[in-house]
Amino acid sequence: MSKVLVVKAHPLATEQSRTLTILAQFMQVYQKQNPADEISWLDLYQSDLPEIDQELMTAWAALKEGQAMATLSASQQEKVAWFNRYTDQFLATDKFVIVNPLWNLNVPTKLKAWIDTVMVAGKTFRHTETAPQPLVTGKKAVHIQSAGSVYAGQDFATQYIKTILGFAGVNEVIKINIEGIDHSPEKANVIMQEAIETAKQTAQVF
Repeated sequence: MSKVLVVKAHPLATEQSRTLTILAQFMQVYQKQNPADEISWLDLYQSDLPEIDQELMTAWAALKEGQAMATLSASQQEKVAWFNRYTDQFLATDKFVIVNPLWNLNVPTKLKAWIDTVMVAGKTFRHTETAPQPLVTGKKAVHIQSAGSVYAGQDFATQYIKTILGFAGVNEVIKINIEGIDHSPEKANVIMQEAIETAKQTAQVF
C-alpha cells in the first residue's frame, strides 16, 4: 500500500477546469488499479499555507539559537507548527500528484508556497562541502499541467517542478500536458482526448 498526496493548485472546480478534468480521469483509473492505497487531497486554495515572512524567519532564527518553542509568540508558534505539518506530510508520502495551470510561464503562487514547506534543509536535503544532497528516497510524482499554448515541456513551470523535486530526491516525475487549446480552439476535443488517454495510461503504471 502506498500513501498518495494529490496537491491541487487550482482555484476552479473540476467542471470549469481542463486540468482538473484530466486529474479526475487519472484518479478514477488510479484508484481502480490501487484500491488499497491511502489517498489524501490537499487543496492549496482551501488551505492555510504559511508563507515565509518576517515573523516565520525570526521564529526560525530564535529556535536555531536554542530558544524553546514556548518562548515564541502565539502567532509564531502556530506558523512554525503549520509549516512543519506540511513538511512531515511530504516526508510520509510515497507518491505525489501535482496539478496546476500554467500562469505567465510559472506555477501559481500557492504551489510555490507549498514547495517552500517541503524544501527544508536537514529534512528533505542537506548542505555539504561540495553541493546540496537530497535526503528523500523512494518517492515519485505525476505533474499535470494545462497551458493555452504549446511548450512541450520547455516552460519554466515544468522545469521548475522537475528540478525542485529532484533537488529533494524525487527523481521520477511523469508529466501530463494539456496544451494548445487557447491557441487552436478548433482542436480542443482532440487535445483533451489525447490528454485523457495519456492520463489513463499513466495511472495504470504509476
